[in-house]
Amino acid sequence: MIHKSQSAMEYLMTYGWSILIVAVVLGALAYLGVFNPLYFAPKANPGSCQVFRPNGAGTSYDINLLGVCNDEIPQYVARFNGQNPGSEIYLGTSQYLNPGAGSFTISGWVYAMGYAYPDTRFPIGGGGMDGSEGWILENGYNSQGINVNFGDGTSQVSGTIACDDGYLPANTLGKWTNIVVVFNRTSGEAYAFINGAKQSGSVNIAAVTNSVTNPYGTYLGDSWGWRLYGFMANMQFYNASLDSNSVQALYAEGIGGVPIDLQNLVGWWPLNGNSNDYSGNGNNGQPTEINYTEGWISSYNPP
Repeated sequence: MIHKSQSAMEYLMTYGWSILIVAVVLGALAYLGVFNPLYFAPKANPGSCQVFRPNGAGTSYDINLLGVCNDEIPQYVARFNGQNPGSEIYLGTSQYLNPGAGSFTISGWVYAMGYAYPDTRFPIGGGGMDGSEGWILENGYNSQGINVNFGDGTSQVSGTIACDDGYLPANTLGKWTNIVVVFNRTSGEAYAFINGAKQSGSVNIAAVTNSVTNPYGTYLGDSWGWRLYGFMANMQFYNASLDSNSVQALYAEGIGGVPIDLQNLVGWWPLNGNSNDYSGNGNNGQPTEINYTEGWISSYNPP
């Protein structure tokens, strides 16, 4: 019996390090997503799909998609450093991003890695905080939902779109999440969809009746000092209120999905290796301290 125990110990001493090294390597490969089937799936190259506007930027007739537009997952996503005040993408003040007094919709995929000050989940916007005209999302972290600021220079509304249980910021931390915020000027409310599900909360914006165009331009990943610590992909802006069916279809396409409403699309930033606008309107972003990374597949589960 002693000889058997001794043999077992000698075996472990001889091969134990090899077993440990193999275990560490397998763990590292699992962390990198090598065992995720999506790791080997075809991926969209930067700019492989775009909107073609034969009559020029700003036109909304005879437009169509050009290229390989089959909802493949992107090769890259944009990584933001929430602790760095310069980590952002500036979209400028293009006339095509001007919502004026009309309805508009903001859609995107986000992966938040933390909410330590000054980090938040979906910071986008550029105005409406100092009494000026403009709109902004998530200028602050709210554990119960999505902060909204909305103003026309005369009237201003600040509120929170309450999210339902299962869709709160804490529930989506460390998960790829599709967030869509609709500013419906006809119904006079702002509301949100998360992963295709309409949230029960809303913000009454009826008091704001005039233009809400951001005078300072619009930013991704930064809203008046509140920033994203994590990843962002496939941002889309529409100059209309997308309905529930459209939002659910958009979510079902996944993180590599193409725009759902070309007629009302005003900006499309896949963030697949660059900050270019592929809507055909030329709203190319100006990135600062942004990394475009391939190391994101392991954390994504398609709808």
